[in-house]
Amino acid sequence: MPGKAILRDNGVRRPISITAVVDAVGALASGSAEGHLYLYDTNLAGGSTGFGTEELRTSVKRGDQILWNVLALECEAFVALADVVIDPEICEPVRKVYPGTDVAYWIGTVKTDDVESLTYELKFLVGTRTDPVTTSLTPSLVGARAAATPRKEKR
Repeated sequence: MPGKAILRDNGVRRPISITAVVDAVGALASGSAEGHLYLYDTNLAGGSTGFGTEELRTSVKRGDQILWNVLALECEAFVALADVVIDPEICEPVRKVYPGTDVAYWIGTVKTDDVESLTYELKFLVGTRTDPVTTSLTPSLVGARAAATPRKEKR
C-alpha cells in the first residue's frame, strides 16, 4: 500500500535502500555513467518508479532513512560510491563503512514532508580512474503527492 512504512519486527522503520548497479567496463570505455547505470530501491510498495533506469524516483516522507550502496555488474571490477550530492536541507547523507569491512555506503534521513521532486547526483570511483564518474541523468527523491502524479514522458 503506497505510503505505508515497512516495519521491522521491533516496529522500527527500515531504511529505503537505493542500489546502484554500475557497468564498470562500459562506464570506463565511455567516461560516463549514462547507459551504464541501473538504479533500484526497496520502496516499490511506497510508490517508487523508474526501477532499472538512471532516473529512479524514490518515494519518501519525513523521517525515512535512505541508504545508498553500489554493486559492480562485473564481479572483478572495482566500483565505489564516492559521493551523493543532494540538497542538505532535505537530506544530508553521511559516508559509513560496514563493520569489519572496507565496504562503504551512504545514509541520510529525509528532513521534511515538503519534497516535491528533488534530484540528486551520484559520483562513482570506477577501476583505477582517479576522476569520479558522475550521473548524467537525474535520479530523484519524491514526496508522496509527487509519486502519485504520473510523470510526463520526454519527447
